[in-house]
Amino acid sequence: MAKNLVIVESPAKAKTIEKFLGKDFKVESSFGHIADLPSKELGVDVDGDFKPKYEVSKDKKAVVKKLKELAAKAEIVWLASDEDREGEAIAWHLAESLKLDKAKTKRIVFHEITKAAIQKAVENPRGIDYDLVDAQQARRILDRIVGYELSPVLWRKVKGGLSAGRVQSVSVRLIVEREREIQEFTPEASYRIDAEFSNEDGQTFKAKLPKNFSTKEEAYKFLEDNVSADFKVADLQKKPAKKSPAAPFTTSTLQQEAARKLGFSVSRTMTNAQRLYEAGLITYMRTDSVNLSDEARKGAEAEIKNAYGADYSKPRNYKGKAKGAQEAHEAIRPTDFSAHAVNADRDQARLYELIWKRAIASQMSEAQLERTNVKISASTHNETFTANGEVITFEGFLKVYLEGTDDEDTEQDGMLPAMKVNETLLNSYITATERYTRPPARFTEASLVKKLEELGIGRPSTYAPTISTIQNRNYVEKGSVEGQERNYSQLTLQEGAIKDKQLTEKVGSDKGKLVPTDIGMIVTDFLVNHFEQILDYNFTAKVEEDFDDIAEGKVDWSKMMKDFYKDFHPVVEDVQENADRESGERVLGTDPATGKQVSVRLGKFGPMVQIGTVDDEEKPQFASLAPDQQLNTITYEEAMDLFQLPKDLGVYEGEEVQVNNGRFGPYVKFGKAYVSLPKGTDPLSVELDDAIVLIKEKQKADAPIYHYQDLPVQKGKGRFGPYIKWNNMFINVNKKYDWDNLSEDDIVTLIEEKIQKEKDKLIHSWEDEGIRVEKARWGRHNVIKGKTKVELPKTVDVSDMTLEEAKAIIEKNAPKKKTTKKKAASKKK
Repeated sequence: MAKNLVIVESPAKAKTIEKFLGKDFKVESSFGHIADLPSKELGVDVDGDFKPKYEVSKDKKAVVKKLKELAAKAEIVWLASDEDREGEAIAWHLAESLKLDKAKTKRIVFHEITKAAIQKAVENPRGIDYDLVDAQQARRILDRIVGYELSPVLWRKVKGGLSAGRVQSVSVRLIVEREREIQEFTPEASYRIDAEFSNEDGQTFKAKLPKNFSTKEEAYKFLEDNVSADFKVADLQKKPAKKSPAAPFTTSTLQQEAARKLGFSVSRTMTNAQRLYEAGLITYMRTDSVNLSDEARKGAEAEIKNAYGADYSKPRNYKGKAKGAQEAHEAIRPTDFSAHAVNADRDQARLYELIWKRAIASQMSEAQLERTNVKISASTHNETFTANGEVITFEGFLKVYLEGTDDEDTEQDGMLPAMKVNETLLNSYITATERYTRPPARFTEASLVKKLEELGIGRPSTYAPTISTIQNRNYVEKGSVEGQERNYSQLTLQEGAIKDKQLTEKVGSDKGKLVPTDIGMIVTDFLVNHFEQILDYNFTAKVEEDFDDIAEGKVDWSKMMKDFYKDFHPVVEDVQENADRESGERVLGTDPATGKQVSVRLGKFGPMVQIGTVDDEEKPQFASLAPDQQLNTITYEEAMDLFQLPKDLGVYEGEEVQVNNGRFGPYVKFGKAYVSLPKGTDPLSVELDDAIVLIKEKQKADAPIYHYQDLPVQKGKGRFGPYIKWNNMFINVNKKYDWDNLSEDDIVTLIEEKIQKEKDKLIHSWEDEGIRVEKARWGRHNVIKGKTKVELPKTVDVSDMTLEEAKAIIEKNAPKKKTTKKKAASKKK
């Protein structure tokens, strides 16, 4: 038995660390937190000193039992969870739950999983830092109180099943307010002047007028003034300039840059960074520090000199701006600068390369530039055109890396041809293009992280789960906004003549941006109206500062809780009793047929239009909004159109044909078949002939392309790409196959590989009971019966599972059948 037991949070981390420690050390995983607040009660003594009631969850009891047994046999227990507040809390919970003897318990921390770092940590153990534990407790308890008390208010006053949270609700508020800025924005037009000139050697370059004209008449007059003008270089200035590298990554800057350069979501970035850290390839990925250790700077310097030469090396320190930044920590960097790339899956390899480039570039020389500014005068007026150019004279850090930007209007200065003052220039053309001011940009996941960080809201560990939560709760969608067509004018002066051209552009379209849903807007309005303090940006940032003060031992956490709760709880009680229900109702007009009010509001099953009110003698009429319609923007005409659906189109092949709006968009119903309408199609514009074309396409697509074991094989394209369907089994067709020309051999191979894969996945099958146990992702397993699927934790060993155990799991997790009030009443009789 090993003398030393080392406990970490993740199995992957355990596997890496075990390689660096000798046979006297056994490394085990706690699989994350082993204790937390109870799921079905508040679990906090709000009438006393706010003492939390932690409990070991059922899925962790086996882990705790195993760790207890191992700890009892070990001479020393090393608690090696992560070095942040959450890691400290995990170490504390382990010490408490395992009842560890303080005399034989040591806490170690490291910001990278390398042999040197692990050995150094073992040589320099410490005790549990209870200030860090208290800071984490304060965050967990305050967030539990806010969520636990606000959510039931939302259930009563808005809609069942909703939730609120200190950081999540403020994040939604930012997105809602941005959307309203966009909706209320009035674009203003002006005319931008661009020109193309050529020098005496015939080399062309672009220039522009530094000002815009307010009206088309002014722009036209300016072009007229240039019809017979002669142009020359009025001034030419060349100045040396420098460009410095960005600091190495913090959590938030990594999330932003991975979104810009790799297209990763925040959660995808953090998942892959976690894997890289656990494999010992990068330092700890939850940090707000931009520091590099002396050892890291030396490692970077050596690699820069080796790979690029001494001229490219410039070691430097960076100073962080984040409030409460833990400067003792390091920025995110590779553990070995000589490894320019890693052998890992594609996402991890790409993220590693980004981290390596950013970190190595931060220790490289500035780029040396020569900036040229040219002013061009005309003989017929006093306005001056300008042209800017930039030439790199020494690459420096740009040899490796340039930071991305969120500014969609950024224009890179190119090179200008050689020119001299008073040189005559020939004008190719001058355009005056009507341009409109733009509304503020919608948030991306990355720009939301940047805004939260600027406001001091949340910390590195909170960004990814917060952004996932607000999307999972359906408060925000990462959707596509189609935008609208807009006409604009362009005047062009060329060869002495002015032409007026009408052009079209699409405006307001967005893909992958965060857009609030109706429910997100309604919940935000309700919370802002009734809980202004909780939704206040300054208050939320102040709470983060309080957590930082607790972590530094400056503030008592239970006192902070008491001060917060004495103001918060009475407001909750008052709103619970006295606030009106919030449905986001908008009155749009009157129904001409009945004279009743037409309104839109949030109903039990989602956004809807209503003709009439509950006070009318006759019941109101209802129609659900289409997926792309919103309560705050739908017009009266669009709302009334919804009452024309479903629309009967006629009969085809003996079956009724109907068009309607569904949960996922408009569709044609043909017998029992459903055919989605093409994107952007108005269902009211569809006639029988249009529907028949779509039905025939569907029938053709559904026709068998082959028969395997006397069962038809069909092909199609779904949200995850092309597939074939056989025996109710969907089989993805990857890129190594020619999708349009699948051969019989291809089809047979795909089916047989899928059948074998399903067999390999199967651990147990009790066919008479319809129950099976299968492998799932991440080393987990599923117990399945019909539509009930129960995912088991990694810690559960299914190899010897019995039918009775599987039945018990299914029964416990199967959805409960609802008993209607009528049935319940009849039973009582």
